[in-house]
Amino acid sequence: MMIKKLLPFCLMLLVSNMVFAQQQSGQKPNIVFILADDLGYGDVGIYGQKLIQTPNIDKLAKEGTQFTDFYAGAPVCSPSRGSLLTGLNTGHATIRGNATDHGGIAGKKGKNVVYRANLTKDDYTIGNLMQDAGYETSLVGKWHVDGYDSLATPLQRGFNKFSGWLINIPETYASTYWPEKRFVNGKLETIEPNTNQRKGYYETNLCTDEALAYLQTKKDNKKPFFLMLNFNNPHSPLDVPDQAIYKNKDWPEDMRTYAAMVYYLDQSVAKVKDYLVKSGLSRNTIVFFASDNGPRSEPTSQLKAVSEFFDSNGQLKGYKRDVYEGGIRVPFVVWAPFIKNAPKVSHVPGYFADIMPTFGEIAGKTTGFKTDGSSIYPAIKGEKSKEDRFLYWEFFEQGFEQAVRYGKWKGVKRHNKLELYNLDTDISETRDIASEQPEVVKKIENYLLTARTESPYWSVK
Repeated sequence: MMIKKLLPFCLMLLVSNMVFAQQQSGQKPNIVFILADDLGYGDVGIYGQKLIQTPNIDKLAKEGTQFTDFYAGAPVCSPSRGSLLTGLNTGHATIRGNATDHGGIAGKKGKNVVYRANLTKDDYTIGNLMQDAGYETSLVGKWHVDGYDSLATPLQRGFNKFSGWLINIPETYASTYWPEKRFVNGKLETIEPNTNQRKGYYETNLCTDEALAYLQTKKDNKKPFFLMLNFNNPHSPLDVPDQAIYKNKDWPEDMRTYAAMVYYLDQSVAKVKDYLVKSGLSRNTIVFFASDNGPRSEPTSQLKAVSEFFDSNGQLKGYKRDVYEGGIRVPFVVWAPFIKNAPKVSHVPGYFADIMPTFGEIAGKTTGFKTDGSSIYPAIKGEKSKEDRFLYWEFFEQGFEQAVRYGKWKGVKRHNKLELYNLDTDISETRDIASEQPEVVKKIENYLLTARTESPYWSVK
């Protein structure tokens, strides 16, 4: 009887000693960053979703930290990912939009010729940072910062391994949930179950399987690793192998499909987390989960109805392509079992530019790179955060627009007019109080004078 009572205690002591030994030996934490595509702030249960179930993302947050005031790098994909990868906001980043106003490299998008910018050799990425800190780096899934430059792949921008799709290869091979071809470590490989227009291997499952295969090579944990896992879900087109738990819902077809896309994403998060736990890697691994921007805003009633049906932006104003909260505030969860004092919820504002210095602090490399961000590692550990600072965005698809977050204040400058909102009392940005707060407006306007540098690809109109 005494032995049975001692077993749980001994097991707990063994785990504690292993974690202590890791810390004593100076072993650096592994990092897994999971990125969803067009997943709205309100699409996740812990952020208010009522119809779509996300039990695994919710559990990740309940066991870790849910950030309520975290933002993407931009309201659309390429510049948002560029900010995440380089630690620069869109006032200083190379990529500031999906397509350039002028310059860039020409390529085909459907039947149209468009021009794009790409991450250059001078862009120092989080992949480069982690490599320099002694990590092995791998990226699975969507890259979307290569433009049409065949030499701007993850393999040339800081990642030892890459499996996924690039803008540079034909759309019929890439931007589909049933890809016939896949770029794997420098070569296009055939996904045989998807040849001849078959739907045999869902891209979300493919990404998950590749991530798990990579993690299986890391279970001895001799060298720290950084895995970036970039899903397409729930970006258009609406497509799933089946409608899963929503197949019998009395909803329109598109709604069942969209909910199932989120379901497959949530299941993938569970599979990654479960493997980390079962393999023991979770004892020294930090998992981040985020979305690249707000929910879809394509100008078709069918797609808009999806975000409206599910309240994908929650209480927030705007959608993807808006610099209002609905376009840039995103779900953000951090799960790190070895951090014992992590807060359950953090209201500390942060954005994608913060990931570079955060990774730097985690990896023990805090110099040798430029960034517009600040490390949020103290907030993750439950330590006191720094004073209020400016977070900055700019966007060009609807004319030159700027946005800032400064403490409780949100400034949006459109058509050369600054709007001001108090997010503490007006998270939906319904009441412009610029005329009531001249001092705050002046402070923001002064900041905007030096917030950006000129870009050769995007002009201020």
